[in-house]
Formats: sequence, structure tokens, C-alpha cells
Amino acid sequence: MRKLIETIDLTYHYRSGTKDEVKALDSVSMNVFQGEILAVTGQNGSGKSTLARHFNALLTPSRGEVFVKGLSTSEKNNVKEIRKIVGMVFQNPDNQLVSSIVEEDIAFGPENLGLPQAEIIERVDWALRTLNLESLRREAPHNLSEGQKQQVAIAGVLAMKPECIVLDEPTAHLDPRGRREVLENVLRLNREEGITIVFLTHFMNEVIHCDRMLVMENGSIKMQGPPVEIFRKSSELKNTGLDIPVASRIAEGLLREGFKIRADIIHTEELIDCLCQLKSST
Repeated sequence: MRKLIETIDLTYHYRSGTKDEVKALDSVSMNVFQGEILAVTGQNGSGKSTLARHFNALLTPSRGEVFVKGLSTSEKNNVKEIRKIVGMVFQNPDNQLVSSIVEEDIAFGPENLGLPQAEIIERVDWALRTLNLESLRREAPHNLSEGQKQQVAIAGVLAMKPECIVLDEPTAHLDPRGRREVLENVLRLNREEGITIVFLTHFMNEVIHCDRMLVMENGSIKMQGPPVEIFRKSSELKNTGLDIPVASRIAEGLLREGFKIRADIIHTEELIDCLCQLKSST
């Protein structure tokens, strides 16, 4: 797979050079591959948000390097191009909504790219259509639900047509329905539009839909690999303050009780299928 983002020995200090200096990232080397969905997980303070902010040069390394399609984020002349490639969606959508009408908000990014008006209109229409938000076109963002606001924030980034979208815990403050809707749209952007997704979350039931996951702790990567492999190491994962998905926990308990069930179950549907097979064989 082709590297889209690469970090090499990335170290970052907040308040560098002061008595309050804090090392947030410690020699992090990792890749984001084109076309994948990468989950970055970890407890609050693990460094995942700091890492994500390096992907589009909101932060630059105290030591080490970050490259986006071969462009160093430390070179100021590269920043504009890097931010065309990598878009950011933050946890609180109110921090990204700047206009009084939804369609104007979505147009804000393309306008800043200096695109012709006809193309801006086309991109806004496409983003609304892609995320099934056409009915909200003329709504005021402050009248929307938190889930709808987050969808509009994603649409605003999508209208800039980045190759990669980084979502920093976009479902943290949403109810289950809002989380499901955001996740479904993010998965669809990857599947249908080929957009690379970096998804920061602490919800393990969201991680199961990703191709790969990184587990961070104290500014370092503790585990990485496909979710099914990471969740087999439940004890190691729990040491970082995280847990395995509900379906995996149930399967793990059944295995301990001597039931013949697969050890690699992470989806609820897989668990139901296995339980049905157990029942039919008894």
C-alpha cells in the first residue's frame, strides 16, 4: 500500500523550553496508507489528538519528521498544499461552523481555496448529496442537533475534496443514533469515494469497522494492527485503559466456559451466527 502520511521519530513538547514543558509525543513512527480507515485509540492524554494535529500541520514536530505525500509539514511553503490533502474534523462541531446557513458554511472551505463560484456551488451540492443533508441546506446550524452539526462539519471538509479526512473523536458527545449516523457516513466516504480516514475514538464498537488500529499510551504507540488481532490481546489492551468490544467479551467468556466458539469474533453479527450454529448442533 502507498504511504499517504508518515511520521518518523515524531516527538512533541507543549510549552517547550519552559518549566511547564510537557512531552506529549515520544518518538512516534507510523504510517497512514492511502485508502485505509485507521483508528487511533487511547485514553485521554494518550497523545492521539496531538498526533492527529501533526497530520495537516496544525502542529509541527519538536523533533523528528512528518511527511504528507512526501511533503514535510515543517516546511512553511508546504502547509497550504498539505491542508488541501488532509482535512480535519474536530470533536466539537461548533468550533468549525462559521456561517448562519448550512450551505454557506459548507461553501466556506472551497471559497478559501479560491475556486470559481460555479465550482463552489457544485462542490456544496455534491457534499450535501453525498452525506444526505440536502434537506438541511437552508437551515441555521444553531438549530440543528449535535449529530446534524457534526455531519455539516464533515460536509464542509468534504467539499474541499481532500484525499484524507482526520476525525478527532467526532462522536464523543453524540447519542447512539448520532454516533451511528456519523460512523455510517464516514464508512461510506471511504468505500464509495475512496477517501482515506483517520478516526480517533475510544469507542471500541467503532474501531471494529476500521482496517487497522493504533493504541496509544503516554505519547507512544503501544499496539498496532488489524482490530481482530489487537482484540485477541485483551489483557494487554486493558492495561492501556481500553476494553474489547461487547461481542468479543461475550465470546471470550463462552470460550472460558468450554463452548466451541471462534476466538476472533468482534462483530455482533458474527457472535449471533456462532450462537445459532451452537444451538443447531446441540
